[in-house]
Amino acid sequence: MGSYPFKNYMYVTGAYWVFTLTDGALRMLVLLHFYTMGYDAFQIALLFLLYEVAGVFTNLIGGWIGAYFGLRIILYVGLGLQVIALSALANFDPSWPTWQAVVFVMGLQALSGIAKDLTKLSAKSIVKIVSPDAGEGALFKWVAILTGSKNALKGIGFFLGGVLLAWVGYAPALFGMAAAVALALGGVLVLLTADIGKAKEEIKFFSIFSKTPAINILSAARLFLFGARDIWFVVGLPFFLAETLNWSHTEIGSYMAIWIIGYGLVQSIAPKIVEGDAASARLWLLVLIFVTAVMSTSLYFDIQSALTVVIGLIIFGILFALNSSIHSFLILAYSDSDKIALNVGFYYTANAGGRLIGILLSGLTYQQGGIFMCLVTALSFLIVSWLIALSLPKMEKSTNSPD
Repeated sequence: MGSYPFKNYMYVTGAYWVFTLTDGALRMLVLLHFYTMGYDAFQIALLFLLYEVAGVFTNLIGGWIGAYFGLRIILYVGLGLQVIALSALANFDPSWPTWQAVVFVMGLQALSGIAKDLTKLSAKSIVKIVSPDAGEGALFKWVAILTGSKNALKGIGFFLGGVLLAWVGYAPALFGMAAAVALALGGVLVLLTADIGKAKEEIKFFSIFSKTPAINILSAARLFLFGARDIWFVVGLPFFLAETLNWSHTEIGSYMAIWIIGYGLVQSIAPKIVEGDAASARLWLLVLIFVTAVMSTSLYFDIQSALTVVIGLIIFGILFALNSSIHSFLILAYSDSDKIALNVGFYYTANAGGRLIGILLSGLTYQQGGIFMCLVTALSFLIVSWLIALSLPKMEKSTNSPD
């Protein structure tokens, strides 16, 4: 299948799955641990700030590194950095003053953010490489399976983080997760040997900035799409569940885990529900806008607010998963195999930028107007994303084959 043995795809994907479990668990561990310590919404948002800042730069530079040196190198570095970040975070001292604690956690979250985006870039790019001759339907299917399984595992990680915090505590949980990632790193060091994703021609550094209109437009739409989700999901939702509904750590972790798992499952079957093209991207984003507007209206008039959030955001997750899957397919369909790492890196730079803005606004808007303000702000982001997506071009058939 393709130019590289399919087993290489399985090695990379397996390591990515292990990483994803720890990434989801880490997010929930940090959020709930510091909420218990009395940190407010904006302070907790700051803890994740450098995680997303690092993602912006990592995807840009990581794409170039992957094209220049091969995807294998960035996978090794990503897994190794996660081991370091998890181990160091376990040494956090609750007696530190707030400023020292925030700086310490922000810095190590930044390291984890770099690790996450290097690992993700490697896993997402290899799909196109191992199946360069796949048609639109087959490529959409492979992308959906990888992305869906990743998010389902991340959801399990959310649940795992809440449970581990309640059962074994903060530090033991982090050391255990570091050991799991170390095992995954050892596995790929032994098994993965091919220089996957290395460009045939020399890649200049400034080629990291995409010059393809379709990829630029898609990346801009992606920025606002993911910003819309994180505005309510990262800080606003768990705070609402804890403060307004008085849910426990395990209940919050379980709900967010179910949301992410369901989101991943929907992504995995997206090719059976939606078409992988620009028109479909616009249509399903419009449906998501409508649902978010209905939810915002219900909260404004205080019509079953708790039910609106708990059930409404599940519907939001289903529609968001379909939109995300279409985007994840389009970035590969618009790219040629030789420069896939560069294009995917640029695309996920926009993704990280959206998450960065979303995290900041999640803490700020929740403090200003609760979950209602989070959703209204998310609605405005979705509308901007849809307006940008109006310019997405139709795909040429040749985009699914290497030059």
